[in-house]
Amino acid sequence: MTKNLTVGSPALLIIGFAVPLFIGNLFQQFYNMADTLIVGRTIGVNALAAVGCTGSLSFFILGFVGGFTQGAAVITSQRFGAGDEDGVRRSFAVSILLSAAMTLVLTAASVITVRKFLVLMRTPAEIINEAHDYIIVIYWGIIASVGFNLFSNMMRAVGDSKTPLVILVIACIINIILDFVFILVFNTGVEGAAYATVIAQIISCIFCVPVIRKRLAVLNIRREDWRFSRAEVWQHFKVAFPMGFQLSIIAIGVVAVQFALNGLGTLAVAAFTAGGKIEQLGTMPMSSFGAAMTTYVAQNYGARKVDRIQKGIFQCLVFSGIFSVIIGMIFFFAGNYLTAVFVGREDPEVISLAHTYLKIEGSCLVVLSCLFVCRQSLLGLSDSFTPTVAGIMELVMRMFGAVMLSKRIGFAGVCWAGPLAWLGAVVPLFIAALLHTKRLNRESLADRRKQSLSR
Repeated sequence: MTKNLTVGSPALLIIGFAVPLFIGNLFQQFYNMADTLIVGRTIGVNALAAVGCTGSLSFFILGFVGGFTQGAAVITSQRFGAGDEDGVRRSFAVSILLSAAMTLVLTAASVITVRKFLVLMRTPAEIINEAHDYIIVIYWGIIASVGFNLFSNMMRAVGDSKTPLVILVIACIINIILDFVFILVFNTGVEGAAYATVIAQIISCIFCVPVIRKRLAVLNIRREDWRFSRAEVWQHFKVAFPMGFQLSIIAIGVVAVQFALNGLGTLAVAAFTAGGKIEQLGTMPMSSFGAAMTTYVAQNYGARKVDRIQKGIFQCLVFSGIFSVIIGMIFFFAGNYLTAVFVGREDPEVISLAHTYLKIEGSCLVVLSCLFVCRQSLLGLSDSFTPTVAGIMELVMRMFGAVMLSKRIGFAGVCWAGPLAWLGAVVPLFIAALLHTKRLNRESLADRRKQSLSR
């Protein structure tokens, strides 16, 4: 069912919209973590490191997919907030066309270059073949990732954050079952874990189609909706591409981190992989609040309700910050116990290194919470330029931490690359948020004056 976020309490609407997103993101992480957890506990540390060292390459491509489809959905959300149902359907049609073109380009480029990138990243010789076997399957399945991201973001654009959650839960369960089947029954190793992920994504796409047709009439594209203008294509592309690009820029920094990490050995890679998965899980509440702000801001911007935008952003910053403090304390004091879930207690050095990672990241999560809210709110205003600048800042700071600090303080230096990147990114985002606030105030004042004169 669609949901209008332009009326009612901003805080309650944001939380209500974010909770299904959080649960959905939680299962998305389970979806991704299933490979890591099952591989680490059933095949071994080398297999865990092989899957983990592909994370940056996976994020480089799939991060672009997520950002691109989310950026395109911003236009859909703004039109929905403005009550333009014909515009919503045309926006969906444009997004399908752009996503199809993107899929062809990304699949061809990634499959051809992946082996070379693994070599350039100094992937340890003992895990490079397994790493290639895993990531090549993921890349061939890009079309499934594009499809589900597009459908999910379009459903959220019109206020439905619950349906993607249900489909994600089903896909997660299927993924875990298939992981065990491929690894333990068919003995396919890490490659089987990748097959399980892609198949689960394909099934999730199949589930989305009848749901949209039956429950979300506003997204049911008609023949005439494909008659869109070049201006509409450009309108979507100029928001979608920079958003995808800035996430890929971030991924380049992650690749730099992986490059530095690979030079520290397999145990460091395994520890960073386990710590990173725990961090992703713990930061879900903040990222979910941020994702909710994209739809909330976009709908209210389309409806020209400026006061609600400002109030919603402030309230979201407050309760997202509270969550970040709680999660940071859990990381700091219980990180070693969480790591043992992934690698068992037979690898104390991996547990110790991963706990170091979680202590450093956990102490800086307040900065990350602010980054999520500001970046996603700006996207809702169709400002994709500032997030791109922030992505470049994040790249510079992350590379500095990965390359320079790792030489001086080793594994801890690589761990500090993340918080430094967050700090570098949040500065331009916060400045832009203040400037947009002033602009929105001027627009709101002008609208009120026009309304008073018309009376």
